[in-house]
Amino acid sequence: MPLRTIVYVDGFNLYYRALKDTGFKWLDLKSLFTTILPQHQITAIKYYTANVSSAISAGGPARQQIYIDALATSSEVQIFKGNFLVNSTWGHLDQPLQFRPAATTIQIVPPPIKARIVKSEEKGSDVNLASHLVNDGWKDVFDVAVVVSNDTDLVEPIRIVTHELGKPVGVIFPVQKPRRPAVSLVNIASFIKRLRPNSLVASQFPDRITTTSGKIITKPALW
Repeated sequence: MPLRTIVYVDGFNLYYRALKDTGFKWLDLKSLFTTILPQHQITAIKYYTANVSSAISAGGPARQQIYIDALATSSEVQIFKGNFLVNSTWGHLDQPLQFRPAATTIQIVPPPIKARIVKSEEKGSDVNLASHLVNDGWKDVFDVAVVVSNDTDLVEPIRIVTHELGKPVGVIFPVQKPRRPAVSLVNIASFIKRLRPNSLVASQFPDRITTTSGKIITKPALW
């Protein structure tokens, strides 16, 4: 009998580790995980993300919404949103030390240069994912859980589910950055799988998707 499986996807970790700067962003998660986990009955795919800011990318919010609409055409996909924060602050630019080859002294370049730094941060997704993973385990709604992330903040909730509840938790980790999985995740996971480029290529949505209501969703031209 196929194992009831819920897949928990850290959306930003997936994007920045495997999809950014590639042509694979139009990713059909249901198709992807059906391919990677052929012996599992995938009952839900829980996707954790946040609304991106136009301060980071002018067309980012619109493209993201189109993709979320595409994901929502799969009944298995559930979308949970945290918060995307953009802050600016002043900071000193790092300046290298200057070594004088013929002398023993080190000269520091004065004066320090200040610049305004824009920092973006996604908040809440890892907490939401961890909470749902543990709660779903206690409720016994899955036989196997699969976490898609390389975030070591998820080690403890995975440990709780595997050691306290006795349920297996696999980890699928993105392959581009970094190329190796976090050792702490490898040590705690019940099994590890790589998210390989050939799987991404084979699991793209068609350029045009027709929903059950007749709405047409079109892949963004520039993405």
